Amino acid sequence: MRILISWLRDFVDVPGTPEEIARTMSVRGFAVESIDAHGEGDAVLDIEITANRPDAMSVIGIAREVATAYGLQVRRPAARGREASNKAEPGDLRLASLKAVDHADIDVVIENPDLCPRYVGAVADVTVGRSPAWMQSRLLAAGVRPISNIVDVTNYVMLELGQPMHAFDFARLGGAQIRVRTARDGETLKTLDGQTRTLATDMLMIADAEKPVAIGGVMGGLESEVTDATTTIVLEAAYFNPLSVRRTSKKLGLKTEASMRFERGADPRLPVTATERACALLEMIGAGTARGTLVDRYPARIEPQTLRLRKRKIKGLLGAEVPEADVKRILESLGFALREAPDGWDVTVPTRRVDCQREVDLIEEVARHYGFDRLPTTFPELTAPVPPVDPRITRARHLRGVLTGYGFYEAVTFGFISERTAATFAAADDIVAVANPLSETFAVLRPSPLPGLLDAVAHNRRREQRDVRVFEVGNRFSKARGESPVVACAWTGAGTVEHWSGGARDVDFFDVKGIVERVCQALRIDGVRAEPHAETWLVPGRSAALLQGTRRVAVLGQLSPAVADAHGLPAHDAVYVAEIDLDAAEQAGGRSEIRVEPLPRYPSVTRDIALLVDDTLPSETLRAAIRAAAPATLVRVREFDRYHGKGVPEGKISLALRLTFRSPDRTLTDSEVQTAMEAITASLKSTHGAVQR
Repeated sequence: MRILISWLRDFVDVPGTPEEIARTMSVRGFAVESIDAHGEGDAVLDIEITANRPDAMSVIGIAREVATAYGLQVRRPAARGREASNKAEPGDLRLASLKAVDHADIDVVIENPDLCPRYVGAVADVTVGRSPAWMQSRLLAAGVRPISNIVDVTNYVMLELGQPMHAFDFARLGGAQIRVRTARDGETLKTLDGQTRTLATDMLMIADAEKPVAIGGVMGGLESEVTDATTTIVLEAAYFNPLSVRRTSKKLGLKTEASMRFERGADPRLPVTATERACALLEMIGAGTARGTLVDRYPARIEPQTLRLRKRKIKGLLGAEVPEADVKRILESLGFALREAPDGWDVTVPTRRVDCQREVDLIEEVARHYGFDRLPTTFPELTAPVPPVDPRITRARHLRGVLTGYGFYEAVTFGFISERTAATFAAADDIVAVANPLSETFAVLRPSPLPGLLDAVAHNRRREQRDVRVFEVGNRFSKARGESPVVACAWTGAGTVEHWSGGARDVDFFDVKGIVERVCQALRIDGVRAEPHAETWLVPGRSAALLQGTRRVAVLGQLSPAVADAHGLPAHDAVYVAEIDLDAAEQAGGRSEIRVEPLPRYPSVTRDIALLVDDTLPSETLRAAIRAAAPATLVRVREFDRYHGKGVPEGKISLALRLTFRSPDRTLTDSEVQTAMEAITASLKSTHGAVQR
């Protein structure tokens, strides 16, 4: 918002230099981006207005803030009759004395009061020409191009009061009627920018008795614009539903000064004041004369909200006692009405302050103008115990530590992906579509975080990063399961770090399987087993599902080359991925507590054994058989060698295992260990046909 200091001083006698005013505004939440000189002794402040403060997108809105900061009064326009004056001064804030009637020269019908709760129209006889130099100067300083005295007046009122306005050529309105309605299917309108726009049936139109003449809250139509031949105009000032204007502006790709104000929330009580001001300006600059009546249609009245402001709540949030006199002064200066209540005040919020919906919003207003620098540093008063941290947050934090400890980098990817990409990882009837996607690339919610991780891997590979390990703790979406948390990872390149003692090797299936098993251990899930699994996006024979009982906890394996190619990954790269269902992991019934054992006091005994077994026998099954046959003193089983070839029969492998025995209360004897080894060997021979070598 660009605003002239001299224009601001029409409303409030603000002291100080532009730099001092800028500093005062900045400490109250309005960042002044620049100060530009404008003529002799004047300056333009370029103020950044946040989206929640549409009331401040006007000269009078900023004047209220300045007046509150300096303890001054805002001068408001006062009605002084309708006499014309060709010697108008820029600071003359007169209002025309117009009488609201039910029937006038123009008829107004609101067909959609939910989209347009209020519409005000007035007719004026005009002579189109150039506006005065002072008006053009102020408009140019605010970044608005002067067009004609009629259009300049509507823009001037919008900048001054914050109420967008529009002027129609009365002779071009069919049936001397304004109808506020939604567009009909296939209806079109050529707007003031010369573009013919096709209108949707949910878009609000301003029409005459025959055709549309403007897009409500966005832009007027070219056929009804004011020209040099115009002699009578209809002034429009209205309040439009913010959601309707925002939706229409976005669909049409049309952003205007009017739409920016309406879509943030205008003041439903301002249209009449703005119309009177516009009529008075027409008379002041000699551009025309209002006919003395206006039409005010207000079928859906919007009443101001009343909030309870408690004194103890102010102290509790700010950590300091703010004098009651200061609370009243600040809020009343900003336009709030206060009424005494037993524990504070009942505060009536002006309809222009769409940002004040709660008690805390009122306290923020008090704090802004009381001064944040005057608030001491205090600890907040605790009236209730601090709630425990959500276990899901603790779990996610723990998983991040585990995966980063194994050399993975965390990624945060988009929750929206293209439908074509999603179809690879989910059935078409299970994909959740976005109702209003920004583009085709973000058309659906992701059924898995893997597409985003694969794009991250491809991004790194294109930048000559061969070894990439990334993971994400996030959510996936489906129609059947809704939103569910998962942890996904992708790994390509080296499986081990290159070292002088030995060459590096590429990542393989067992590397990613080991990572998933470590994650399951971190989640305290017991009894997880691997089974072959054939996802269409994984390579058959190099994929698996990890199950706990009958519940599938994770899916892992090598990414299909076709899917890798679709994400821009080189064909020769082997990419291994995994996805762990955290809901399933939680339901798997992991240990509720972590058991800690003291360091062993007695030595361990190690025995190695080499067995001939079937090459199709899973090592996990073999380990389970060993533990079932061994006494409780067996504390560890580890494979350290696997051989097949010369000397080993076809269909067999030689598997070497190292078994560690230890007792927590004594030193084991050789005979005890030997007895255990013989029991283990006999069990393996009878259950799996194993032969000791």
